[in-house]
Amino acid sequence: MTVLIDKKISVEENIENEIIRAATVVGKIYGAENSEVSITLTDDKNIHELNKKFRGIDRPTDVLSFAFRESDEPQILNSDLEILGDVIISVERAKIQAEDFGHSFLREIIFLEVHGLLHLLGYDHIEEKDRIEMENEQKFIMEELKIGRE
Repeated sequence: MTVLIDKKISVEENIENEIIRAATVVGKIYGAENSEVSITLTDDKNIHELNKKFRGIDRPTDVLSFAFRESDEPQILNSDLEILGDVIISVERAKIQAEDFGHSFLREIIFLEVHGLLHLLGYDHIEEKDRIEMENEQKFIMEELKIGRE
C-alpha cells in the first residue's frame, strides 16, 4: 500500500515509520496492496473544523475517514493503483486519549489509523453487529502489528 503522509503537526520519525508499516500490513491482510491512502496528522482545531463541515458535529474528534469509493470523484482510468481515501488523525487528541487510556502514544495513533483504514475498506460501526465485527478486526490487526496496550 502506498502511504502519503501529510504532517500538519510533526511526530517523531519512528511514529511515521509505524504509520507506514501499519498501512502496509492492513493492505496485505485485506488484499489492498495496490492501493493508496493519505494519512493527515493534524491538531484539534483543524479536525474540529472538518468534523463540523463534513459531519455537522461542532467539536474535535480523534479520527475522520473520507473514502474515495463513496465520493463523487471520477474514476481514474488505466491505473493499477486504487485510491482508498483519506484518514485524518488529531495528534493532540491521540496524546490525550493515550494518557486517559493508560497506553502509549504510538498505540493510540496506530489504533486510530487502523480504525480509519477499516472505514476506508467498508467497515462501519453504526449497527451493533457491525460494531462488534469492526472491533474484532481492529483487535486482530493490532495483534498482527504486535502493538498492545502497554
